[in-house]
Amino acid sequence: MENEFADAPDRLEGCRDGPVPAPGSQDLGRDPRAGFGRRRFLALLSIGAGGVAALLAGIPVLGAFFFSEPDEGAWRPVAAVDDLPVGSTAKVEFVDPEPLPWAGASGRSAAWLRRESETEFVAFSLYCSHTGCPVRWEEGAELFMCPCHGGAFYRDGTVASGPPPVPLERHPVRIRAGMVEVRTIGVPIPGA
Repeated sequence: MENEFADAPDRLEGCRDGPVPAPGSQDLGRDPRAGFGRRRFLALLSIGAGGVAALLAGIPVLGAFFFSEPDEGAWRPVAAVDDLPVGSTAKVEFVDPEPLPWAGASGRSAAWLRRESETEFVAFSLYCSHTGCPVRWEEGAELFMCPCHGGAFYRDGTVASGPPPVPLERHPVRIRAGMVEVRTIGVPIPGA
């Protein structure tokens, strides 16, 4: 039986433009004048696209780092002075101090406003000081109740029972041109 591959080097010699490179040599048969190949182009394109994506993702971080100013809050009118009888507590809504254009309903916040006397109002944060759950006012018990972990606060915002470590956050209140205004704050972060 005759070996059919015996003349293979002779047949392959005419298929190449030059000598066959020695094993381990750096020349892999590429012509340096050929320019970019498809693989090299796609590799550079992928690296460039990744760099652009990283740059776009970093813009908000850099903007917050270099251009953010601590927000002192804003005064928001929440009710007319005559709308709240002395001794009553009502939930009042206002626009968040830092609403984003796309915030929608989450750009609104609320507080509990109590009228202590003819000229004195007190506003409490809507959020529990334990984990930030919204509290509700129970008129009959005169307590703020947190549904998450059973926390309770007296009418002055101090802790009555449960796990909350500190009283409810208070909002500064002022009366201006017949309106009760509340200085807004962001949602308090427990433990901060």
